[in-house]
Amino acid sequence: MKHRILLSSIAFLAACQTVPPDPAPTEQAAEMGTDKVIQTAGQPAPPAAPTQGQQWLYGSAESRIALKQDWNAIASYVEAKAAARPNASVVLAPNTVSGATAEAADFLACNADQPLAAVFDADETLIWNLGSMGYFAREGIAFAPAIWDEWEKTGAGKAVAIPGVKDAFKRIRDAGVEIIVNTNRSNTNIQGSADTLKAAGLGEFAHGRTLFLKGDAPGGSGKDGRRYMISDTYCVIALAGDQLGDIADIFNDKALTPPERKALTAAPAFDPMWGNGWFILPNPVYGPSLAGSMEEVFPPETDWSPPPTEE
Repeated sequence: MKHRILLSSIAFLAACQTVPPDPAPTEQAAEMGTDKVIQTAGQPAPPAAPTQGQQWLYGSAESRIALKQDWNAIASYVEAKAAARPNASVVLAPNTVSGATAEAADFLACNADQPLAAVFDADETLIWNLGSMGYFAREGIAFAPAIWDEWEKTGAGKAVAIPGVKDAFKRIRDAGVEIIVNTNRSNTNIQGSADTLKAAGLGEFAHGRTLFLKGDAPGGSGKDGRRYMISDTYCVIALAGDQLGDIADIFNDKALTPPERKALTAAPAFDPMWGNGWFILPNPVYGPSLAGSMEEVFPPETDWSPPPTEE
């Protein structure tokens, strides 16, 4: 049984890239926190251009640079941790997730004989799903689970590695750290997802060892159960994804308002972890981050208008 130890470390906060929100949901319905099926019939005409979020993430030079910077930072962090082996994982222990305060979080301990691992989400973290996202855009639909299921099975070769990933993976592997993918793709589509990662140039991944999928552990789209499975074998020294659920399920509590969720990430036990074991990549295209009323996004105390002009 794993011991739990308190990890207290102070480090720089990872810089954030701010982008305009895009209201269109995509990818797995589970990742979006909804099971709604978007029907193709009766939809408006397909857009004349990609959405602003898609233009920025998939097409802009700024996105490429931001992601290259992020992956350089991730690789550098992993190399440093591999050179000075830690005695604690960056995976939150169950007692923290189930209700311990965010003032002093508990992390899983690492045994001396455990190999080191870095755990990554797949979609919009390691790969851009250009094939499926382009199809949805051309058809004028946001997300359809049946179509996404086919994409998981047959999309190999139509997804591309995100800028910076291949170089970072080489550095991480050269440091002796195992790369593990923990994704909400379905475990009924094992081969398709493994083929997609391989075709994108990211290497071979074996289900249950270096590839973990939705359905491999209880909890549905929640990833904590899979993180604990991984931690039975590995000392996890880095977690990265494009959604907070790629770090810990505590951040995806549906009862949290956007301001409360944001505040939770700044809690004393969590704030030092960003860029120091926990990494979030920019994704303005879909996910629970695309939420918030006018009052939540623009607090009333910041209201401003230009002074009236004199006639």
